[in-house]
Amino acid sequence: MELKLKRPLAFFDLETTGVNVATDKIVEIAILKIMPDGTELVYQKKVNPEMPIPAASSIFHGIYDDDVKDLPTFKHLAAEVAAFIGDADLAGYNSNKFDVPLLMEEFLAAGVDFSLHGRSFIDVQNIFHQMEQRTLKAAYKFYCGQSLENAHQAEADVRATYEVLKAQLSKYENVEFEDKHGVISQPVVNDVEALHTFTNLSKPADFAGRLVYDEEGDVTINFGKHKGRKLVQVFDMEPSYYAWMQNGDFPRYTKKILEEQWNAYRSLKKEHKTSQQKEATEDVSVKQGSGAVNKPVMKNKTEPAKPITTDMLKGLQDKFKK
Repeated sequence: MELKLKRPLAFFDLETTGVNVATDKIVEIAILKIMPDGTELVYQKKVNPEMPIPAASSIFHGIYDDDVKDLPTFKHLAAEVAAFIGDADLAGYNSNKFDVPLLMEEFLAAGVDFSLHGRSFIDVQNIFHQMEQRTLKAAYKFYCGQSLENAHQAEADVRATYEVLKAQLSKYENVEFEDKHGVISQPVVNDVEALHTFTNLSKPADFAGRLVYDEEGDVTINFGKHKGRKLVQVFDMEPSYYAWMQNGDFPRYTKKILEEQWNAYRSLKKEHKTSQQKEATEDVSVKQGSGAVNKPVMKNKTEPAKPITTDMLKGLQDKFKK
């Protein structure tokens, strides 16, 4: 089944130095961009991560320090990557939890303003896990009936992800799904926005999952002592928590979303305070206009210290019997 697209859909996969979104770096990126007319555009580059690649990671994806030491860094490629993706929606395998947030870390570190607003995101792994509950290799075998050759090579993985999604659309056409609330639907349909909704059930606000939207659409803390609390409640209870997160080992994109929420919170507080001051001023004006007597407000003044006299000392001695 071919995809019905209103705008381009970019499948992408990253090979990296590790799995820490905040500190690890890209060593290879591959993008398969599907145009609405079915045309396929491919972008693939190995990247100098400017840090040693751990042996365990090199064994996993086959990319070693010598393979990338003379290649451009992501900072030099960032504008090119952003231009290739353009206004496309994004898709990948486990992309919402790893590839998207790590890509945003790299864009922010490179100073490239790549906006996620207005895009749809399809995480093919989420369809797989929710409908069958299993790795990309297994998904390819299950849905496409073939063994995935060259697994963990970026272009092979991203093309397999594309084939898996098309097979999922065929397999789950008109198949019912019951969510944790008992609501039954047929969510796997040939529509990017619908797939975006189905593969983003946890509603992360920052993709790393530290901040999520609750059922009321408010940003909520999703870790630690404040897990489950609305962010505005945390700002009210413990304003220093914002500074702690901004200075902590959190992904840049998490910090960016946190800053946006903090600025919105401060702006609302300022508007509320201004509104209260305005109401108080209007109330005073009304009272004055009705003939109410306004007593002058006495300010606390610090009177100059009086010199200690013999009479004062005698008085103190009499008071304390000393």
